[in-house]
Amino acid sequence: MRRVRTVVTVLALVFLGCPGLPTVAWVDPRAPAPAHGGAAQDAGPRPDAGNGVGPTCFPEIWHPELINPEYDPFHPRVGSHCLGTNHQDIRDVERLVFLGDSVTAGTPPTLPAQLYRARVTEGLRARFGAGLEVSDCSRVGARSRDFFSGDNAQLPPCFPHAIDSRRTLVVFTMGGNDFADMTRAGSAGAPMSEMRPQAEATVAAFEAALRWLKDPARFPSGSDVIFANIYEYTDGTGDVLSCPGARLLTITERWPDGPEILLWTNSQLMRVAVETGADLLFLQETFCGHGFHNTDSAARCYRGPGTERWFDLTCIHPTPTGHGVLADMFLAVVDE
Repeated sequence: MRRVRTVVTVLALVFLGCPGLPTVAWVDPRAPAPAHGGAAQDAGPRPDAGNGVGPTCFPEIWHPELINPEYDPFHPRVGSHCLGTNHQDIRDVERLVFLGDSVTAGTPPTLPAQLYRARVTEGLRARFGAGLEVSDCSRVGARSRDFFSGDNAQLPPCFPHAIDSRRTLVVFTMGGNDFADMTRAGSAGAPMSEMRPQAEATVAAFEAALRWLKDPARFPSGSDVIFANIYEYTDGTGDVLSCPGARLLTITERWPDGPEILLWTNSQLMRVAVETGADLLFLQETFCGHGFHNTDSAARCYRGPGTERWFDLTCIHPTPTGHGVLADMFLAVVDE
């Protein structure tokens, strides 16, 4: 028992920098993605037509009587797979760049070859050729403010030239550490009104980075961006203590308004994706129900008995299965 406790403690300290806190089985996101065909394709009725994105794509976890993310006011174009948006025609990629936090950088106990980053790299080399140039600028512990500045600054060193003539695809997860900071600061029990300024700062950092990455003057041959919205491990309950390792991450209070501020932030990330023409991955919606309330039939995102947990013992990182799901989500957005 002492050995197990020691291992968990060491891992928690390693991951104290945390990744995205980043969150459906309406389709299995691990199913093989269709062959890349270049131009975006229409495949029957769009998920954003008729009843709205939520009720159409996430019927198991969409509850009209509860607070939901507000995507429809921004009129996103959603992929027929319902795993993310379809705003870009991703083709002829010459350079693949990974940005982000430890979900992208990778952490034990998941092995390097099991990371979504490795799987996406393999998948895109199969689509665009073995000569695809790949750069990884992600950092464990990165926060949205680190896109441009700080010890974890990513954009300046990863794009050192004013103009890059290569057709570039940028993939990232980010924002979870922003939310982890809220839960660690002794303010986890604070109402949404007190958390709003921090959430607004996170959205502003995303927007600045996406406008920089989508600047045609900087990328004259074109740049595409796919990024995940922010997920969490409580399955919509706000019970941040549901993970046994939470206290080792200095998370000591429940956060009843946590889901509300997270859903507001994800709504705003959709706005930014639509306005910049980037693509947003529905990470929160896909992983909700696969967290630490996966066996709780009263939880908002309960998906039924036997639902697998996709978060590992560090609370906030995907298991190898979760990384596989995330990789297939990114590739599905590329393919459509």
